[in-house]
Amino acid sequence: MQDFLRRNHSSITEFILLGFSSDTQTNVILLILFLFLYLITLLGNGLIITLIFMDSRLHTPMYFFLCVLSILDTVYVTTIVPQMLVHMVSQKKTISYLGCAVQMYISLMLGISEFWLFAIMAYDRYVAICHPLRYKVIMSPLLCGSMVAFCGFWGISCALIYTVSTMILPYCGPNEINHFICEVPAVLKLACTDISLNDRLGFILGFFLLIVPLSLIILVYFNIFSAILKIRSTQGKLKAFSTCASHITVVTMFSIPCMVMYMRPGSEASPEDDKMLALFYTVVPPFLNPINYSLRNKDIKKAFLKVTGWGQVPE
Repeated sequence: MQDFLRRNHSSITEFILLGFSSDTQTNVILLILFLFLYLITLLGNGLIITLIFMDSRLHTPMYFFLCVLSILDTVYVTTIVPQMLVHMVSQKKTISYLGCAVQMYISLMLGISEFWLFAIMAYDRYVAICHPLRYKVIMSPLLCGSMVAFCGFWGISCALIYTVSTMILPYCGPNEINHFICEVPAVLKLACTDISLNDRLGFILGFFLLIVPLSLIILVYFNIFSAILKIRSTQGKLKAFSTCASHITVVTMFSIPCMVMYMRPGSEASPEDDKMLALFYTVVPPFLNPINYSLRNKDIKKAFLKVTGWGQVPE
């Protein structure tokens, strides 16, 4: 595999990830911050997965998709954050050529799958709000499983295209990636060849992987809001809006940085800006997702109190 990726006479066998800073004190502060975020992310997503598995009342399409999202987030941050933390306290900040390709592929695969999952979750909310009486019939287990498989297919196939098209380029040196992960735009800057074809490929893939699902989400929520405005009860409107607010927040935080990162020409990218953008779709969403989807969710609270035996949530 490594020989296949490096067949275009690349002389580099490993890369150096420069991370956020070369200052020791700054790295210690960042280490504490990101370690805290990582542990809370694992705890929050792990708790959601456990509660959904253990409480039969949560065995519905909505919570099935939420469970899949939590699994993706857990694996996503584990692919990125532990190595980033090690590099903050280590003198050796290297990653092998193959290791860089593997990290790039897994993070892309999970990120692409997750964004398409957001579109499916929006459709689930549309059916629940606009067709409540037919919800269980429409959102059958077969359909839910098929839609998740569809997300996985897009992630697996398109991440492979991104990774192979990036890693088969010749890399002659230097080997310092000004980033904390092997991100496609950051790695492409080291290629000793013209990358205009990769820029065009990135824009085309970005259109199908970001613009298309985002457009579907916007269309779905337009129909949802139209239906909500027809609800006579103010309380009913607020309840319907609250079920959508968390999802809209997560989609916005994830989609905008991704579009800026992957759909602009590589020549316009700033390393420091790219690092900040990457944080908003690699570290921050997995940390916030359990908070967004659980703090205002009575079903999750009830499941937690039931599992722990601490009582019941008042209606």
